[in-house]
Amino acid sequence: MPGERLQIDAFAIQIGDVVHADLEQLHTLSISVGWPHRGADWQFLREVGKGVVATDDIGRIMSSAMWFRHSPELATIGMVITSPRLQTQGTGLWLMEYALKDLEGVNLRLNATRAAQRLYLSLGFKPEKTVYQCQGVVTNPPAEHPVSGDLRALTDDDLAAAIALDASAFGVSRAVLMEKLFQHSRGYGLFRNGALQAFSLCRRFGRGHVVGPIVAADDEDAIAVVSPHIRDHKDTFLRLDTHFETGDFAFHVVHSGLTVFDTVLTMSFGKTLADYILDAANAPRIYSLASQTLG
Repeated sequence: MPGERLQIDAFAIQIGDVVHADLEQLHTLSISVGWPHRGADWQFLREVGKGVVATDDIGRIMSSAMWFRHSPELATIGMVITSPRLQTQGTGLWLMEYALKDLEGVNLRLNATRAAQRLYLSLGFKPEKTVYQCQGVVTNPPAEHPVSGDLRALTDDDLAAAIALDASAFGVSRAVLMEKLFQHSRGYGLFRNGALQAFSLCRRFGRGHVVGPIVAADDEDAIAVVSPHIRDHKDTFLRLDTHFETGDFAFHVVHSGLTVFDTVLTMSFGKTLADYILDAANAPRIYSLASQTLG
């Protein structure tokens, strides 16, 4: 593993486990770069992943990095944050080296801000797709209309079916994450002949709520399962992160008031997104990420 201390100008920073980091300080770190994560959002991530922080000699958190093993062969990396005062000092690379050592031999995905893309390119990550961060106050919720199937709220009895459908779309089973998401989310599912065809989850996050993941085989089904969440959050802040820029689903989201606020770039190391996508008619797809950090 890389060294436990890194000298920067007149002071040194040392590495520590994110599990033991102060939540208030983690919240301060994310706010310093304009990220909306609350202490509760950091805690959720600590419960489903691993990570490290860099602290100075008086214990202030200056940087972070986290990673999430969804299966033995695939992990996502996120929460790679460096305090503005250290962003040109190599701290991000130092922490990424810890992540990559722990994840040796594992295929990786991450969603890179424009500022971080050069770092990830230098480490061998390849650009894949743009993620559109759609957010805002819901101003024009869709009216209820008939759907092709049975649309209802999800219960714990639907967890196994949701895990299986998500695995088909994501490429590997995220059973541990999905179970945790079910505990923190309200969900809607679209069923035909008793089988789950599409679903969406929505939970507290940042300034309001985030919808994700959304898994469906086509725009019509994706719209069916996202619409109840949009109606549930009329006049409140809602966020959704999607690879879809055009089409009926994208128009539906933007028309509801969730305009594109920013973009990030999905990047991969090892196998690509295409290596995990089912090449079959009516195969399920990820219409909205669980989060930029989790994929």
